[in-house]
Amino acid sequence: MRTLNILAPSLLASASLFAQAPAPAPKPDTPEAQKHVDAAVKAAGKDWVEAEKYICSPTTVRVNKADDPLIEPVKLFDNLYAMGRDGTVVYAITTSAGIVLIDAGYADQVETVLLPQMQKLGLDPVNVKNIIVTHGHGDHFGGSGYFQEKYHTKVWMSAADWHVIDLQNQAAKASGKAQAVTPPKEDLIADEGRPLTVGDTKFTIVLAPGHTPGSIAIIFPVKDGGRTRMAGLYGGMFLTPTNPTPEAMHQYVESVRHYRDVAKMMKVEVEVQNHPLMDGFPDRLTRVAAHKGPNPFVVGEASYQRFLTIMEECEEAQIIRRASN
Repeated sequence: MRTLNILAPSLLASASLFAQAPAPAPKPDTPEAQKHVDAAVKAAGKDWVEAEKYICSPTTVRVNKADDPLIEPVKLFDNLYAMGRDGTVVYAITTSAGIVLIDAGYADQVETVLLPQMQKLGLDPVNVKNIIVTHGHGDHFGGSGYFQEKYHTKVWMSAADWHVIDLQNQAAKASGKAQAVTPPKEDLIADEGRPLTVGDTKFTIVLAPGHTPGSIAIIFPVKDGGRTRMAGLYGGMFLTPTNPTPEAMHQYVESVRHYRDVAKMMKVEVEVQNHPLMDGFPDRLTRVAAHKGPNPFVVGEASYQRFLTIMEECEEAQIIRRASN
């Protein structure tokens, strides 16, 4: 089991809830920072250009917002569905023992967005038996309390982020102020080294602290016709290069490296994100809807590794930029 190094709790509301202050013009990169950017560009090739430009940008390109455009709910694979908004996606995996959601979206959009989209896909919310929350921000755990209360759904989160949410609860009570988003009641622990098996489907949890103390990545099988492929979702990607603390940035790099090793060992070849702001998500949805050609979410093992290399190299560049400012 991997030991999780817990950083001091950060503000739990999603970065999308805060207006970004105007940033000064970025300084030219130092030769050391440029070396990492060049490595990211090389890893990007032709298929991850958008990802490199987004993740390596010295300033915020775009963060998710609660009013981002809705996506057309879609079946990506035989057992994987995507719902929500183009900046914050909820995934549903059907198993022999019910539906598993990865994240649950915004608390105030369960009945107006998530449930209608599930209905459109033929997914009955009564069958949502488990929710795996990728990290303790309100745009991810927000809707889980609804399912927990109404359908007795099990909610899984890392111990570190359950702890941070608990501290937030205590702070809110001490201040006498109501929380912006009521979290689910503490439930089950998603931990590395303890595969989470639901019916015929095994979810591999990888601890990936940085974005929050207890962010996780998830590796799980998707069914593509008669073939099973491994999908990977890194649940705590940085969306704002200037917000994280230096300690969180270093921890993030360590987490990406660790996850990349696990993903390589498990032959991950399908890339999905809960904040798909950098991976060509809208175009891929269009191609899936057209039912033409190979599934665009199958990027291949080598390409997925290059995507993770971009994450690492760009963050190394961001660390150097932070130190030089």
